[in-house]
Amino acid sequence: MTHSHFTGTTRAADAPSAFEPPAYPYDRLNDAKAAALARFGAVIDLSIGTPGDPPPSAVMDALASAGDADGSARGYPASIGGTELRRAIVEWTARRFDLSISIDHVAVCVGTKEFVATTPQWLKLRKPQKDTVLYPAVSYPTYEMGARLAGLRPVPVAVDERWSIDVESIDPDDARRALMLWVNTPGNPAGGIDDLESVARWGRAYDVPVFSDECYAEFTWSGKPATIVGRGGGPDGLDGVVAVHSLSKRSNMAGLRLGWYAGDADLVGYLREVRKHAGFMVPGPVQKAGAVALGDQTHVEEQGSRYRSRLERVSQILSGIGLQASMPQGGFYMWVAVPGGDEWAWTAEVAERAGVLVSPGSFYGPGGAGYVRLAMVSPLEDLDVMAQRLGVG
Repeated sequence: MTHSHFTGTTRAADAPSAFEPPAYPYDRLNDAKAAALARFGAVIDLSIGTPGDPPPSAVMDALASAGDADGSARGYPASIGGTELRRAIVEWTARRFDLSISIDHVAVCVGTKEFVATTPQWLKLRKPQKDTVLYPAVSYPTYEMGARLAGLRPVPVAVDERWSIDVESIDPDDARRALMLWVNTPGNPAGGIDDLESVARWGRAYDVPVFSDECYAEFTWSGKPATIVGRGGGPDGLDGVVAVHSLSKRSNMAGLRLGWYAGDADLVGYLREVRKHAGFMVPGPVQKAGAVALGDQTHVEEQGSRYRSRLERVSQILSGIGLQASMPQGGFYMWVAVPGGDEWAWTAEVAERAGVLVSPGSFYGPGGAGYVRLAMVSPLEDLDVMAQRLGVG
């Protein structure tokens, strides 16, 4: 896999062109979805990583009871997050990563998708001489889109045969122009795990802030969950790095939109202040529910067991039709090469033949062509139906 550059810079003599939003990736699956519905009347939707299992009952109880008694629904919540929630984040970080961070180095966001999509524009205001956002060549599409929405130059970074980012492949000129580097570990879509020690070292050497999207950390199958915070550097290993986490996957709370970022005091401090002015606030009752979710690990372990069972079942099914389907190192996606290398044709075929909707790999960059991604968000019963339709035991 090679490192490709985006070189679509505008010459001074050229008039700037208007931004035209591209089609949202999952809207491009409408034809396949219609074909599945026409034949089976329902879709086994493995295309989007939206949790299909319920949040913990204690979380829903906390959400329902918050508001009237404490006024958390009545007033404007703190943009950076209330003390209770941020303390819960600090305590979870200590338990999960054996790492001590200050509550002052933590702030919340309205789900991490908005943070990924908007952070480049805030950093650009601070360092207008920088024009480049680096991100893995096969990855979550919002890393690239966030750069484009900020009027910046998105440059994909090569990934290796294990789908881990190869920071040594970055062109020094791109590094000098870089406003930030995104990494995602365990990775979406392929489940690769990055060497965060090396990534943090590279970022400090080139003075490029590293933002590590760790929303799948709880579902790490190879080794222990890892975070970029604490990986060498200055005081407590925070220098130049920011970890980004979410309750969407960990606690099946995607609809409640709660994430957070923690790390470098200067970066977190700047983003905390600029985001106040933009009005980003997680609702008070959601913050209460989030603190409850972070205090409980049992439901996360139960969810991890579900995802592992589904991954194993889908691996068996795909192997039964002749595909090589290995367990990922982390995350809850099965990433598999398709026969003939035409992921769109295979997507259409499996929709018509089995009523299953999957994501073509090219959604995640040109390097994903020839692959499909299946999200383990449907119960085993649905996967058994998939197997039956595909003629697999």
